[in-house]
Amino acid sequence: MGGPLRIGNASGFYGDRFSAVREMLEGGPLDVLTGDYLAELTMLILGRSRMKDPDGGYAATFLRQMEECLGLAAERGTAIVTNAGGLNPRALADRLRELAGRLGIAVAVAHVEGDDLLPDATRLGLADGRYGRPLTANAYLGAWGIAECLRAGAGVVVTGRVTDASLVVGPTAAHFGWARDDWDALAGATAAGHVLECGAQATGGNYAFFEEIYNVKAPGFPLAEMYGDGSSVITKHQGTGGTVTTETVTAQLLYELSGPAYAGPDVTARFDTIELRQDGPDRVRISGVRGTPPPPTTKVCLNHLGGHRNEMTFVLTGLGIEAKADLAKSRLEDAFGDAPPARVEWTLIGTAKPDPATQGEATALLRCAVLDPDPEKVGRAFSGAVVELALAGYPGFTMTSPPGKGAPYGVYTPAYVSNAEVGHIAVLPDGARVVLAPAPATAEIIEDGPAHGALPEPTADARTVRAPLGRVAGARSGDKGGDANIGVWARTDAQWRWLEPFLTVGRLRELLPETRDHPVRRSVLSNLRAVNFVVEGLLQEGVSASTRFDPQGKALGEWLRSRLVDIPEAVL
Repeated sequence: MGGPLRIGNASGFYGDRFSAVREMLEGGPLDVLTGDYLAELTMLILGRSRMKDPDGGYAATFLRQMEECLGLAAERGTAIVTNAGGLNPRALADRLRELAGRLGIAVAVAHVEGDDLLPDATRLGLADGRYGRPLTANAYLGAWGIAECLRAGAGVVVTGRVTDASLVVGPTAAHFGWARDDWDALAGATAAGHVLECGAQATGGNYAFFEEIYNVKAPGFPLAEMYGDGSSVITKHQGTGGTVTTETVTAQLLYELSGPAYAGPDVTARFDTIELRQDGPDRVRISGVRGTPPPPTTKVCLNHLGGHRNEMTFVLTGLGIEAKADLAKSRLEDAFGDAPPARVEWTLIGTAKPDPATQGEATALLRCAVLDPDPEKVGRAFSGAVVELALAGYPGFTMTSPPGKGAPYGVYTPAYVSNAEVGHIAVLPDGARVVLAPAPATAEIIEDGPAHGALPEPTADARTVRAPLGRVAGARSGDKGGDANIGVWARTDAQWRWLEPFLTVGRLRELLPETRDHPVRRSVLSNLRAVNFVVEGLLQEGVSASTRFDPQGKALGEWLRSRLVDIPEAVL
């Protein structure tokens, strides 16, 4: 146990690169390979799958990957830890045992359960007044069930809804024999787990300054060398694409961040204490992370069936784009009559170039998205009404798709229950069931972190240049249910001294006018030269129910970076 524990990642979401499992196993030595397959939207998808097949509800992609790579993992001595069990970890564990038997592979399979609170939803007050009983109700479990399974000799551990970071924290805690109250070590592993959880986003994927990366190959997946004090080195296999720098790691640390206090069921990690250092090519050391006891409540992911949705997109070409858009809107709204869908959202996308050399340059798009509890109202009644405008509409009328019936959508909401209400059970390879107690201590979340010195305003007479904010700042944005986060970081100390006082909540509202009607929280992470904004309710009721053109908020950061601001010439 003297050296580091090498933990890799091979999936950041359900649908990520299928070949990544083999790439990671063949690319170099690994003690543990993790795979994150769950998101709030994925839980909804799996919930609808389970309605059709009660023995389903897990990520079938993972089972196909194991058909190809389970023998390779066993041969290499690499343990597999994944949340691909989704809503049915027991069933996936059974399928894996059947697969191992059929292939003649000796591997011990264990699973973690207890996150499914649906049977107790009414008693726990999780039924929504508007939507009724949820389709899924899953608590975010921690790392100790995973640790228990590994200590019992499991070669594969399947979980349901655990926190993403737990896939890294559990193996590290088991390997180094941490206690439940080793808060700083647990916090350090949580930070590493958050970096790994989204796969290639840590190695240059979705990176603001992507043009600086040698992109002939797709980015390799990340791995962490974990140490006994909770510190780590983020790296990747040699010869793989992408890069690992303090900035690619910073970008991922800011992803889907709600504030400096990163709370989980095992520990609250203080992201405002993280220290990053470049430790050589494609190596970034994470250290100094402080931890405190977790909060007394556990987060629960609820998904309800909310109704039905549909959308149609008009193609607008040539002159009078705005007038054509206005005509399309008024004609369709007339067609709705006195009973329009419950929500109608219009988005004009792009502009036509003057004197366009191609038809593409002459074109803009007008998207109309609709939601309603009644599938008939947003089905063919809606899309057919759009098509009926064709010969009576604006010149050059055409659509991007034929009429369709639409699809059901789900509504995500977070809830919180007492830690004592959550069962956390490790089902060991021999079938023994070990019940894990909640954390031995809890503490309320304190968002204010370590004091940071006030940074000076740029001098009033400093010469400025009108330029995109992205010239000096990177950004990454994402979703947490209906809220969006936008993390923004500066590249140098001088740029940070300008950015921190400049990019206030008021400034954000100026630059992104769509945030003006929403509460915005701002937090400062001076250790990362970063500010983080949480825009409440911008994404409406979550990705499946959002009618926004960018329902997960993934492009908000790039929109912000494209806005022109007055930047001191000295920091450029």
